[in-house]
Amino acid sequence: MNPEPEAPAVLADLIRQAEAAGASDIHFQMTGDGAHIAFRLDGVMTPVSTMPAALAGRVAGRVKFLARLKTWQESLPQDGRIDRADSGAQHDIRVATYPTVTGEKIVLRLFNESVARPLNELELPAEVVSELEAFLRQNAGLLLLTGPAGSGKTTTIYACLRFLAELGGRHVITVEDPVEQVLPGIMQTEVAEARGLTFAVAARHLLRQDPQVLVIGEIRDDETASLAVRAALTGHLVISTLHAGSCQGVFERLLVMCPDRYAVIAAVELVLNQRLLRRRCAACAGKGCAACLQTGYRGRLPVAEWLRVDQVLRRRLRASGADAVQPARSLAESARSILARGGTDEDEVGRCLGVRLPAA
Repeated sequence: MNPEPEAPAVLADLIRQAEAAGASDIHFQMTGDGAHIAFRLDGVMTPVSTMPAALAGRVAGRVKFLARLKTWQESLPQDGRIDRADSGAQHDIRVATYPTVTGEKIVLRLFNESVARPLNELELPAEVVSELEAFLRQNAGLLLLTGPAGSGKTTTIYACLRFLAELGGRHVITVEDPVEQVLPGIMQTEVAEARGLTFAVAARHLLRQDPQVLVIGEIRDDETASLAVRAALTGHLVISTLHAGSCQGVFERLLVMCPDRYAVIAAVELVLNQRLLRRRCAACAGKGCAACLQTGYRGRLPVAEWLRVDQVLRRRLRASGADAVQPARSLAESARSILARGGTDEDEVGRCLGVRLPAA
């Protein structure tokens, strides 16, 4: 009779498997008779295995113990962090638990990126990299990134921060939720809304710290929007994100959030709207193999549309508002070029963008 596997060994194997696959999260869903385990792989939930009830309970308890959570608490959400030295993982792990009708749900977020990647390694279109580098060399102005959760905005921002750090000579301050990578030479702040430290409060006070570059993780309210616009107009380089879905949507939202429409039009210099398409697995040419967990995809490619705001566009914006916005290249056009070189397939473009494009 085989002995029952030990929870620490099972958890360690699960983390190693997730890291080897390049997963960003491990989802551990308790059910009445055990647990279902899935990885968030290249942005998509991928079922991996199931676990019997007795073992699932011990593994869940082990996760909570390592994250310094209340092991007996299953009826209320909890948040914690597992140090890599305790788990054997390559990096620290963020843990979030939540009660559901079938049992507790536990999500382990793996921090796979330990070093910010350079802009020229993100595989963004060459024109986008050129526009970003030109903006980052400016002394003032507002860069806004948009796209849904998991579209690569944070990765792009960290690449921008790395570029700024390498340029040197400027005081760079960030307000993040959370800080996912600690960057040498950058003053980083983490919001804590439970204690009243919101993006707006942090940005307002950090402007008194004499920043030359201010990175606001997300514009969530009117006050933060107005602060970002005002900072960009008063000699600061400002980078932030705004959930809008398109370059035009950024102006539609921002013009509503800020009472001074002329200030918005004068402040915004560059808008980048991006998504991430799953890359066809090179090992199996998209057929499915062990390396890609039979998905046919491994890794992701950015697809982007962007808008540089020049004086001609500013005149049009003042006359016609957001209707004047026409990005330099649409998401569909960017996706079509990736299809043409075989980087992904039509099904993935349809899943990500909601439109089906021919490969030719």
